[in-house]
Amino acid sequence: MSELDFKEIWQGRVDPEEQADLASRLHQVIKPLEEGAAGTALIGFCSDEGVRRNQGRIGARQAPDLLRRALANLPWPFDRHAYDAGNVTCEGQELEAAHRALADRVKACLSAGHFPLVLGGGHEVAFGTWLGLDNYLDSVGDNTRIGIINFDAHFDLRLDTNGCSSGTPFYQIARCCEEKGAEFKYCCLGVSELSNTPALFKRADELGVLYRKDADMNLHQLDEIKDQLQQFIDGCDVLYLTIDLDVLPASVAPGVSAPAPRGVGLDVLEPLISVIRQDGKLKVADIAEYNPEYDIDNWTARAAARLVYSIVK
Repeated sequence: MSELDFKEIWQGRVDPEEQADLASRLHQVIKPLEEGAAGTALIGFCSDEGVRRNQGRIGARQAPDLLRRALANLPWPFDRHAYDAGNVTCEGQELEAAHRALADRVKACLSAGHFPLVLGGGHEVAFGTWLGLDNYLDSVGDNTRIGIINFDAHFDLRLDTNGCSSGTPFYQIARCCEEKGAEFKYCCLGVSELSNTPALFKRADELGVLYRKDADMNLHQLDEIKDQLQQFIDGCDVLYLTIDLDVLPASVAPGVSAPAPRGVGLDVLEPLISVIRQDGKLKVADIAEYNPEYDIDNWTARAAARLVYSIVK
């Protein structure tokens, strides 16, 4: 991201009548990535090549800068460091190269002590984000168990026989874990029975995936879900959180690659994010599948910004 783009994107409301340290917003605090104190590092992943390969509706490659605009006015204390690490762009149909580039960017941010938060892009972002965390852990000789928590209407466990896509990232990760003799620990919450074939449910069972269907993600079940999630977290050393915005109801998030007629509400997701954050194991996160081509009055972008705030607050 050029300096001109940075200044153009990171604009927002200023409240000069308020006490400055109590009225700061993200656009007033964020800086281009540089050496300095550790903080939150935003990385854009401009790609919907995986969505195209998965026969979905394209448009998500435009999302990162528009999500930045939605984030600009978030309340953000002056003493919390935030950086913009620029965009990784999928050139043409070179998704595999984009994955490697994203992994390198995530690894570099982790090596510098930052918390990388990736703004997608299609859910093909997940393989690049996970690969960056895995490469970082390998580089420091840390043989820890990575737990993946995915809020999603889809398992994204499709076979990659014909190449990777937005529907294959967690199958790709499972294969990588098998090759290196590591345990594949994957929790998928919000799965739609209407959006996953029996073959995908069978594969999830064979891979030992912990999952709950969207019909079982209700407020009256929240304590039960929290307990189930905490048990999964207790079996992991570090966590990677990925949120596909199509987990939200279409009435909340119309601007996604595949809108959900039912979905899971923010009133359920936000308390679960608090559980994920509370013990310090969360090392990296991403937001996927925002498609501004289909958004209504920035509803989906605002929902995404709220989820980002829940992750980093």
